[in-house]
Amino acid sequence: MSYTRFSIARQTDGDNSHVEMKLAADDEEGGEIGRPEHLHANMPPPWRRGKNRCFLVIAAVLLLLIGFLIGYLSYGGRMQKASRCLDGSGKCEMTPTTSYLVDDDETEEEEVPGPPVLYWPELRTLLSDKLSARRLEDNLRQRASKYSFEAGQSEDESIASYIHDQFTSFLLDEVWNDEHYIKLQVKGSSNNKVSILENGEEEELESPDAYVAYSKSGSVVGKPVHVNYGLKADFQKLQKQGVSLNETIIIFRAGKITLAEKVANAKEAGAVGALMYLDPSDYKMTDALAPFGHAHLGTGDPFTPGFPSFNHTQFPPVESSGLPRIAVQTISSKAVGKLFRKMDGENCLLEWNSGVLGCKVMLSSTSNMTVKLSVNNVMVDRKILNIFGAIKGFEEPDRYVVIGAQRDSWGPGAAKAGVGTAILLELAYVISDMVKHDGYKPRRSIIFASWSAGEYGAVGATEWLEGYSATLHAKAFTYINLDAAVLGFNHMKISASPLLYTLLERTMKGVKDPTKDSGSLYDRVGSDWVKTVVPLGLDNAAFPFLAYSGIPVVSFGFCNKEEEYSFLGTTEDTVENLKSTDKLYALMRAAAEVAGQIALRLTHDHELFLDFERYSEELLAFQEKFLPYYRDVKALGLTLNWLFFARGDFQRATDALRRDIANSDRENRVVRRALNDRIMKVEYDFLSPYLSPKDTPFRHIFFGKGSHTLQSLLENLQLLRTSKDSVNVNMLKEQLALVTWTIKGAANALVGDIWDTDNEF
Repeated sequence: MSYTRFSIARQTDGDNSHVEMKLAADDEEGGEIGRPEHLHANMPPPWRRGKNRCFLVIAAVLLLLIGFLIGYLSYGGRMQKASRCLDGSGKCEMTPTTSYLVDDDETEEEEVPGPPVLYWPELRTLLSDKLSARRLEDNLRQRASKYSFEAGQSEDESIASYIHDQFTSFLLDEVWNDEHYIKLQVKGSSNNKVSILENGEEEELESPDAYVAYSKSGSVVGKPVHVNYGLKADFQKLQKQGVSLNETIIIFRAGKITLAEKVANAKEAGAVGALMYLDPSDYKMTDALAPFGHAHLGTGDPFTPGFPSFNHTQFPPVESSGLPRIAVQTISSKAVGKLFRKMDGENCLLEWNSGVLGCKVMLSSTSNMTVKLSVNNVMVDRKILNIFGAIKGFEEPDRYVVIGAQRDSWGPGAAKAGVGTAILLELAYVISDMVKHDGYKPRRSIIFASWSAGEYGAVGATEWLEGYSATLHAKAFTYINLDAAVLGFNHMKISASPLLYTLLERTMKGVKDPTKDSGSLYDRVGSDWVKTVVPLGLDNAAFPFLAYSGIPVVSFGFCNKEEEYSFLGTTEDTVENLKSTDKLYALMRAAAEVAGQIALRLTHDHELFLDFERYSEELLAFQEKFLPYYRDVKALGLTLNWLFFARGDFQRATDALRRDIANSDRENRVVRRALNDRIMKVEYDFLSPYLSPKDTPFRHIFFGKGSHTLQSLLENLQLLRTSKDSVNVNMLKEQLALVTWTIKGAANALVGDIWDTDNEF
């Protein structure tokens, strides 16, 4: 008779939970197969045998339960430490920087002591403790005794060499230069000149040291017309009043939009020239100052549009469509006041709130006075250097955050370029020190970039993007812009991709407000801060990252509410003038802490901290703006339904990705990388694939420039109510098709595998 024997044995490692079950066909004591000897003498009574077996089963079950509870509590403790902190308070532990669970075949390595595990609250505190206002002050002082850092010139190259040496001394993993050979327009041998012609005589109005790059060279003559800020609405207001702008020289004040956009509006109105000045109501203490600027409606080298300016590449003669082809110059408000006194036409509208006395719109119909603008700018070929340093990630070194700052400036550039460069160096030093000495192991890489030729329209940054466009969109998942981070103290200016709104908000909750004794930056901006986000302009180096390359960006800084920093882009942008800003170095440190926290968080967590669901809200907001024109579109034989269905598909795709993330094994690196790649492609997938990057470089349907954007589509729909005859129906049909399929394509890409996608709405 066979029977089952339970052997409860304690393992050598001290684990009580193991139960050994032996199925025996014979008695260990011996005897032949079959009936054992002395059966009745050796066997206990039946009731005792049953009782013993019952005890053995109960003991085995209890030991199994004890072992299970020990394992569960141990695993639960580790998972609790690894959970993400959702409230931003820092009171719970976050995902460690090193793997806390290993594969089965690596269990022996767990016994080897490793580096300390850093959780997010510890990492955030470490960054804050290491940032130094004194070092920021020392870095900014590099600008104190210099007059100019013009791109490609000796001072620009000198500071480039200094930054390279600093990166090397910080023991960054990689330090390198990137050379570009570009065409720049610079001031000629003599200053440009603005004159008044009247009764056959020429009177010089001003001959400033400043100039506007990419202006048309030569002399033009025309009647002066003042068009406030040079916005499209300002031009339309005058044109509705019957004011002719053909062959005129337009005068506008700085602000609201970029100089290049003002010039483009003037050219579209038929002007032959344009003058811009700093109005005293917006820019204090600038009566005698004329700012520098550029008139290229775009970014990068305008003579290699869509292509990188590498020395070994030959291009046919081509020019950017964004070049103005009219003469442009800046003058002082003092000179503008003198010009107004010569003009005898209508006064400026009261709503313009001009700070120049005697502000005039135009001349009287009987006046024969004209303005002559002479531009002597010349084209030059220059080599520029972008300087890079990298801290390589320990798990995914080929995925990286880029932190960048413009280095060059026409004047001293303390606010324009000095602050950003100082913060860049401080972050490179501090984060490298955290890696080398404090055990921080970023999962992904951090690249620090110093750009040249930023004054000419983010040339250095754009040429880098164009040069490596085939790979950057798949590897760089965020750009953090440090330019002009401190222009005041009582307000914050924020521009960002919606993907970074959530991370930016949590970051601001964790950074103290340097202007107050208590409270955070989030307390300053308030819960509705997203409504105050400023759209990125062409003058922001982050713009080409977002609109050209489809890389999420954030650009932020301190400023004064409803008051411009007076000296930006002038020869008075000095360290001394900047130091008049209250708590300057504390503000710089706070800006560095925001940038540093964003970079660390994006390279620390398992899951990329990009809020891909936010774009569903952005699409829904546009749908609500389109909805009032539903019947107007239907009257043309078209429909908005397919566009709305595409938005719904994108919503469902984000829901599916969120489910995939929730159901995935976070410790499986292959799965985690695949999911993160889907997240980081969201921004890129909103670049319209139906346009040529050469002809339409800014293809983003939310933030780009051109008829393919959602904003352009909205403006066309609005024309159906205000000026239906001016609407090109074929163009409207094309707009609807391109936007719809771009959104549908983004939804398909978010879903993942090709077998999970289709062309149905």
